[in-house]
Formats: sequence, C-alpha cells, structure tokens
Amino acid sequence: MLSWLLPLKVSKNEMEEGIDKTPANLKKSIRLAFENIEKFHSMQRANEIEVETMAGVMCRRIVRPIARVGLYIPGGSAPLFSTVLMLGVPAKIAGCKEVVLCTPTAPDGKIHPAILYSANLCGIKEIYKTGGAQAIAAMAYGTATIKPVSKIFGPGNQYVTQAKQIVSMDGIAIDMPAGPSEVLVMADYTANPAFRSEEHTSELQ
Repeated sequence: MLSWLLPLKVSKNEMEEGIDKTPANLKKSIRLAFENIEKFHSMQRANEIEVETMAGVMCRRIVRPIARVGLYIPGGSAPLFSTVLMLGVPAKIAGCKEVVLCTPTAPDGKIHPAILYSANLCGIKEIYKTGGAQAIAAMAYGTATIKPVSKIFGPGNQYVTQAKQIVSMDGIAIDMPAGPSEVLVMADYTANPAFRSEEHTSELQ
C-alpha cells in the first residue's frame, strides 16, 4: 500500500512495534541522554515571583505552561531522535498538557523506531506521519485529523523553515528559524581520528 494512503496518526501497535525494534544498546544511550537533558532543564524551572515595588504596589510574575505545542522532527533519511529529547523533555518539565509530534516517514510509510522510542520516553502519545511544510501548516491551522497548536518547535529544511516564518505572521508562535549547524571538534595529539561506534553506525543506516 502507498504510504500516503495510510492513517496519519501513529497507532498504539505502531508505537509498541517501534519500541521493540529499537536495539537495546541504543535504548540505553537514549535513556542516558534523556536523563542528562532532564537534569539540565529541571534547573530551568521558573518560579513565581511576587515583589512589592512600593507601598501597596504588588508585582507578580506568574508562569503557565503552553497548553498545546507542536514538535517538528526531521525524519526519513535523517531521523533526528535526539531532537525528540531536546524538545520533548522541556515540554514535559514545563507541564504542557498536549504535545503533538509530526515527522516524515521512510518510503515504507514507517517512522524510525528510535523516534518512537524517544517520544514514548517523553510521554508523547499524539504522533503523526507527516513532514515538510504541510506538517507545519497542519499544526498551525489544524486539519480534520490534527488540531492546531499554540506554538511550533523544531528544525527542518528550507521549506519547513519558510513555512514556520509564514505561519508566525498569522500569530502562531514559533521557536526560531533554524540555520546551518556549526560544529567544532577540539582534539589534541592523544585523540584517535578514526574512533567511532560501529554498533550505533550500523543501527542508524
């Protein structure tokens, strides 16, 4: 069956299948990353503040989580399950009641297992098999299947980035336009330039 004819929403069985297909050693690495990200962002919780700036004048800062947020996760040939953690964990800590995840599928219509495993760790249950600018439009304006969100997070290609900028002009909040990644590797003479994890490399191919 053609992938575009399949239901958009990930079913419970699909979620369980993805969790089962994620290799044990990769699960261990994802859990470690989850715990580290959770520790860091837990320290960023903003407390309510009340200050009497002058006699009889009380100023307060009240923190409330966004009720419904959308996460865009690149998938297909480059499944960024790390992005699920970097967006899903803060949403969980902030107390967002509804978290929507949209990600493109592989040609067989399936989402990469590690994305589903990571989403499950973050408590994300509403996952849709859709990507590109159309996923951004769906989360921004809503469809018969996907309810609109209040803010959209996540990186993407030039079309996704442009779509986010366009919907932001209609009042839908976004995080920021994603630019090119800048990576610097610092090493001295003791480093082995050929070092890599063969196990994880093979799992992601």
